[in-house]
Amino acid sequence: MSLEDRAKATAKNIEGKAQEAVGNITGDPEDKAEAKAKQAESEVRHGIEDVKDNVKKAID
Repeated sequence: MSLEDRAKATAKNIEGKAQEAVGNITGDPEDKAEAKAKQAESEVRHGIEDVKDNVKKAID
């Protein structure tokens, strides 16, 4: 597990949530869509890190 990669994924999720809040306030559907995409990207990155962790545990 790369702590740096996990931190980047968490930051991307926070960025997405903030953008989603702005989109909800302004009613901008484009902001909302971009925010959801950032949050989905964060979930994928966390999933990748989980897989890496599991592989490392299996090897050790």
